[in-house]
Parts: sequence; C-alpha cells; structure tokens
Amino acid sequence: MLKIHKNIVLDENQKPVAVQIPIDEFERLEELIENYGLAKLMDEVKDDERLSVEDAKKNYQSLK
Repeated sequence: MLKIHKNIVLDENQKPVAVQIPIDEFERLEELIENYGLAKLMDEVKDDERLSVEDAKKNYQSLK
C-alpha cells in the first residue's frame, strides 16, 4: 500500500478544509489513477470490433 504523508489544513474554526501531500507522492497517486483508468478502459473495449490499419487511418483522418 502506498504510504501518504499528509498535512490537514484547518480553517479558523478548526474544521478540515484541505490536505497537503508531497509532490512526489501526488505524482505517484496520479500515475496509479491513470493506469487504473487505462486498464479499466482496455477491459471495457476488449470485445469491441477492431479496425484494420487502413480503416483506422481513415477514421483518424476524419477527426482532423
């Protein structure tokens, strides 16, 4: 499990309003979330119809 060193930011009433974490831990979290999202998307489309290279190029050109 990823260890996160966090600092809680409190308002004038001592209520938590934000969290600060070191940038390197934030970047690791960001990478984990992106990888999870990519894996989930790949799993969702694994049974979708696949395009030939030629059809893929045509589709890409139509997006421009």
